[in-house]
Amino acid sequence: MSSIAEKLQRKSQKAPNSKQVRLRLVYIDFWSAIKLSFLLAASLGVVLIVVSALVWTVLASTGIFTDLDSLLGDVTGDESFSLMASFSIVQVLGSAIVVALLNTIVGTALGAIAAMLYNLTVRVTGGLLVGFTNN
Repeated sequence: MSSIAEKLQRKSQKAPNSKQVRLRLVYIDFWSAIKLSFLLAASLGVVLIVVSALVWTVLASTGIFTDLDSLLGDVTGDESFSLMASFSIVQVLGSAIVVALLNTIVGTALGAIAAMLYNLTVRVTGGLLVGFTNN
């Protein structure tokens, strides 16, 4: 008579059957590619805005702008120039927002173009072979 533990031990010693499936990727949905590329570009735009604000805050709090003001004043002889006035937080964030918007538009367009080009080249190449397993 065997116990439950012995039955479980025998079951665990069996090699699991792994089945492999090989599929071809022959089509990328155009609207799905546009939506995905838009979300990726928009998230990168938000990251750009946050990083720009953080870098400006660190540079302002460490006094880099005042040191560069004094250095530029010594080099040029013009003490009236202020780097902090030229690169205020409003100007830096405004520039970051403009770049983020342009990045979102261009990233979305590139995602659409990539999906369209892939769908056109699949007719010639037959698609991308992808292998899957159940492990």
